[in-house]
Amino acid sequence: MNEGLPLEWLVPDGGQAVEGLPLYAMESEKSTQEVESPATGTLRIKAQVGETYEVGTLLAVIE
Repeated sequence: MNEGLPLEWLVPDGGQAVEGLPLYAMESEKSTQEVESPATGTLRIKAQVGETYEVGTLLAVIE
């Protein structure tokens, strides 16, 4: 996988992300999957739904 497309944020910007729970849905070349939050805290979204991003791009910050 070289790039992915965020399809939907499951936690809104400014919302509470919870470690281990789904944070967003991502589409890659071969599949669509939900990505779990790596930490608990306030979500600050940096990436837009429907735009393609290269692997390693910062999509959001959890404060």
